[in-house]
Parts: sequence; C-alpha cells; structure tokens
Amino acid sequence: MSRFLGIDLGTTSFKGAVLDLGHREVSHVRQVPAPPPVPGLPPTRYELDPASVLTSVRKLLRELLSDAPDVTGLVTCSQMHCLVMSDDRGNPRSNVITWKDQRTLEAAARGGGSVFDELTRLVTDQERYEIGCELRVGVPVTTLYHMRHHGTLGALYPASLPDYVLAELCDVEPTTEATNAAAHGSFHVGGGDWHRNLIAKLGLGSLRWPRIRPFGEAVGVAEIDGHRLTCFTPVGDQQCALAGVGLQEHELSLNISTGSQVSLVSREPGRGEFLVRPYFDGKSLRTIVSVPAGRSLTRLVDLLTEIGGREVDPWDYIREVVDRVPETDLEVDLSFFASLTGDRGSITNIREGNLTVGHLFAAAFRSMAANYGHCADILSPEREWDRVVFSGGLAQKVPRLRRDLLAALDNPPSRLSDTGEDTLRGLLLLAARCARG
Repeated sequence: MSRFLGIDLGTTSFKGAVLDLGHREVSHVRQVPAPPPVPGLPPTRYELDPASVLTSVRKLLRELLSDAPDVTGLVTCSQMHCLVMSDDRGNPRSNVITWKDQRTLEAAARGGGSVFDELTRLVTDQERYEIGCELRVGVPVTTLYHMRHHGTLGALYPASLPDYVLAELCDVEPTTEATNAAAHGSFHVGGGDWHRNLIAKLGLGSLRWPRIRPFGEAVGVAEIDGHRLTCFTPVGDQQCALAGVGLQEHELSLNISTGSQVSLVSREPGRGEFLVRPYFDGKSLRTIVSVPAGRSLTRLVDLLTEIGGREVDPWDYIREVVDRVPETDLEVDLSFFASLTGDRGSITNIREGNLTVGHLFAAAFRSMAANYGHCADILSPEREWDRVVFSGGLAQKVPRLRRDLLAALDNPPSRLSDTGEDTLRGLLLLAARCARG
C-alpha cells in the first residue's frame, strides 16, 4: 500500500506526519505554530488570517514531502467550530472565525440581552435536539446569525476550516463531511443533511451551504512543488482522535488533557444533557465537553510554582506527594472555567494539616472523579458501557488520577491508549480506509 500525509489543524499548532499504510506506522511527525489572532479586533472577536493559515499548511506539507516524496494522498482533521466565508473556488471572503469568537455575546440591536439570547429564543427544544444540541457561543450558526443581524451575509459558502483549506489547495468548490458539518450547529444529525427549516427560520437561506460528502471521497488534487496529492474529505478532530484510540461500542472514553471530554459511541443517538455528533459507520457519538480537568489543574500548578519558578516538571513532584495521601478532607471544586459544574471554583475546609500539595491534588482528583462519574450517568443512565478507555496526556502520566476515576465508576475494566498521538493514529486508520475506496 502507498503512503499518505496526515494533517491535524489544531488550535495552537498544525501537526503533520507521514502515514505508512502498509506498515501501519506514523513517522516524521512535524508541526508548525498556528497563526496568531488578527490584531486590533474588538475583544469579543477571535479571527485568523486565512492567507497565514494556508501559508502554514503549505510549509508543513513541503517539509513532509521532503521526508516522503512518494506519498499519494492527504487526510486531514481539524479543530471544529471554525468558519470561513468562501466563494465557489474556495477563495476566502472573510477571516477564519474560530470557536473562541464570542461576538454573539454583543448586545442585540432590538430587544433585551445579547444576539445569542435572541437566537436561542428562536430555536425550539426539538430543533436543538435535532442539531445535536450544538448551540453554544462560538458555534458557526451563532456567528452567521450575528452576521445576518448586522447585514454582512452574502451568497457565500460557510466553510469549516479544513474544508476551506482543501478547497483552496485543490481549487474546487467547498464541500464537507458530516463530522465537520455537524459542528456548524445547523446540521440535522438524524437526517444527515443541513437543517433547512432551521436555516430558513434564522434567515440564513441565502447562503450556499456546502454539499455533504460521505467520508472517504476524494475532494480534489493539490499540487505542491510538483507533487500531486489526492485530498480526501476532512473530519472533526474529536472523532478522529477517538478512532485513533480504537473506541468501540460499550466503551466509555475519558479523554483528559488540557481540555476534556467524556464520550460514548452508540448506534442510537439518545437524548439528554449531552451533545450528539456523527461518528463513523453510521454511528453516533454522545459527548460531554468542557469537563473541568487539565486547564483547571494548570491553574493550581501555576499558583504553586509562581514564587519558586521550578525548572523541572512539577508533575513529577505532584505524583510523588499525592500518593502519600490516601484520604483528605480538603475540598476542591475545579469549576474555574465555564463547564457543566458552573464557572466558580473553590478550595474549602482548609485546616492546618491539610493545605499541602499532596492534599490539594488528592482533593482535586477526587473532584474530577466525581465529575466524570456524573458525566457517565448523563451519557448512559442504563450504563450501556462495560469498559473505560483513558486517553490524553494527563490520564497517561498520573496513575493516581486513573485509580480515583475508576473507583468513582465502581472499578470497571479499563485500558490506556498506547500512544500520545491519538489524532495522528486516527488519521492513519482513516487513510487506510480512503485508500481502499
């Protein structure tokens, strides 16, 4: 079998690798920084220059082609919920508006509250369920509604980030695949197509909504310095990473890193206080995002190292001392950022003997375990899973955290992802499917 290139368009960096389909190996991993946000914008805006994005992608592809000039294909995944207004040849007609953009929190021109408040009053509970509950600040449909609100929409394609990139590279009309389409917040998950009724209700019918392609179709051919790469439909980064850890039905995924998600693959989408996203092979992904995890723990680490400025990894010390604390009565609520548990955290029940690093992180891990247990109950009250799959950097390097999590879930069987490159591993597996046709 041939070799492909895989590209992951992340939030802080763009990462790529050579994917050897015959030997099922990922090699020559490279990365370049993601472009910085466009300066001088209002504080609610978070945009990237599309030309800079394309320059970074081309640079990464050239470096990888120098490693593997024989590659024939390109597979891509990307951070979801980004938006580029594009014409029918993929040329950008806006900046890249990222998931960090919060313009819909700006005041509505009429009535009380924000633009987002106005939008949510228009969407029924049934419609919210039909779009997989993907209706949050920063999701493209909310940005598009804001643009219509200010009269800045045209007859353009609302393309996802990777769909824009491939349309530019291949000089083709932007199209999309379900995992990226659903991230727009205007995709009928059960129907497998755009939610036309909701789109019309929100006044977005003038847009040229990209054609939905099945996974594995060729989008076009990109020419990079004389090399021809057949480019296949991009996918969402979460689904790609879960494919990389080999997530199966009846397995509960706990991805614990800077961000965190609890996920369950199912043949039935279900209905509850969770997102429903398309997965592969006609399956659905029930998922809860923004669980308090690595980002909150980093705030604790930063606090503890602020004075000393440790030169070594503080996690080595944390792992050592937390294992000396089997129990603690210190209480930590890690809701330092907006999440399912709120947006105001706390450290309470402090006494003379328990305000130590060991007690602090023992309490933090216990709090995390309770949150993950709560998420598992929300995803599947009937407990349709019988094994836990751990992935993400924090899950891999802190055994105590894994033990506490399993205890909160009644100690089910578990496995730990054997790679720190779950997304690139997912691209390898998806590339093999594309090669088979």
